[in-house]
Amino acid sequence: MPAWLKRLVRREEADAPTSEPAAPQGHGMSQAYLSLHAYLANRYSSVVVLTFAQIEDLLGSVLPNAARVEQDWWENPAAHSTPSPQSQSWMQANRTAAARLLPQVVVFERTKA
Repeated sequence: MPAWLKRLVRREEADAPTSEPAAPQGHGMSQAYLSLHAYLANRYSSVVVLTFAQIEDLLGSVLPNAARVEQDWWENPAAHSTPSPQSQSWMQANRTAAARLLPQVVVFERTKA
């Protein structure tokens, strides 16, 4: 390989990102739910309805069993309590979550920020 091409390759490798993008600074959001946050934050609609399957596609993994059977998993904690990792994803996107467990649908509604 010519020397000039080796230098070009080394320069491109040095400029390439070395890791996954970090969560928004200072927010402490779990990496597992970062893609859900990004999706919700970038929607213009006041109401976003996602099926559990669509959420799993966004996350790249299966939702825990608790998400399918426990309404509390989808709760929107009060300002004075510690939010769960999953609730941080929609709360930091200025949304609330209302799960409908039987049809496996979640309604994310924009809050007044």
